[in-house]
Amino acid sequence: MARGNARMPIYCDDIDRHRFLTVLEAVVEQYRIECHAFCLMSNHYHLVVRTPEPNLSAAIQYLNGVYAQWWNKRHARVGHVLAGRFKAQLIQRDGYFLEACRYVVLNAVRAGLVENVEDWTWSSYAPTAGLAPCPRLLTTHLILGSRSAAARRAYRAFIAAGTRESEVAA
Repeated sequence: MARGNARMPIYCDDIDRHRFLTVLEAVVEQYRIECHAFCLMSNHYHLVVRTPEPNLSAAIQYLNGVYAQWWNKRHARVGHVLAGRFKAQLIQRDGYFLEACRYVVLNAVRAGLVENVEDWTWSSYAPTAGLAPCPRLLTTHLILGSRSAAARRAYRAFIAAGTRESEVAA
């Protein structure tokens, strides 16, 4: 997770969001990381990634640096776009992995930006659920096991259960 400097927006429009995902795709390929879930908010992003090689810091430094340079040029700004170092939490249990992926894709719902998770274009929910084409940057095999209709239905039910739990907690 990384946040905008002074909590400023890091995505002003869909052009910014598309560019970020393009840079993320390059990072996935260049650093050979697996991106299992993502959500782009206005002033931060969340990723669930797996790094078979010990290169997470280099990968995120590249992602944040390339995107920030482009963002500054596009918006005629100078200075920091992202605040400090990214935040990372190690996932060591399979159950926690699935919970982390659910947490990430439900971010826009919890923030009140949309009522339904499938309405937020800027997360990995729709492609993982089979509701949108899967971008090359996204790896779904650890979440779904297979790309079968039954696996996608189970995923949608798992995310929906998290939505109901969020409503109860609020």
